[in-house]
Amino acid sequence: MTTMEPPRLSVTRFTTADGIVVLALRGEVDLTTGAEIQRALLGPDGEATRHTVMDLSQVTFMDSTGINALIGAHQAATAIQGWVRVAGPTPYILRVLQLVGLDTVMPCYPTLHQALSS
Repeated sequence: MTTMEPPRLSVTRFTTADGIVVLALRGEVDLTTGAEIQRALLGPDGEATRHTVMDLSQVTFMDSTGINALIGAHQAATAIQGWVRVAGPTPYILRVLQLVGLDTVMPCYPTLHQALSS
């Protein structure tokens, strides 16, 4: 008998009334889950989204794949005069962002509400 393992990462994508795309990630962000994040970052037309909030409050692990996804999203958004914000990173994830200096490039907020209302 085989048991199904739960997915290592789930991504929920929604757009606020203000047109901000929110990606809520849950689980592990690594080489095996990076492609899913890349797909979610693109709009239905395959283009970068202008304003994105990445809710990392439920992320338990992030390696360089996640860092690269954030950098790519930031570069794509700024190329079209947009931005990417990070919401709710756990202390571990915030430390990873600080170690590579991403917290100086894209704002990090304690909560999703704060990221959306800033």
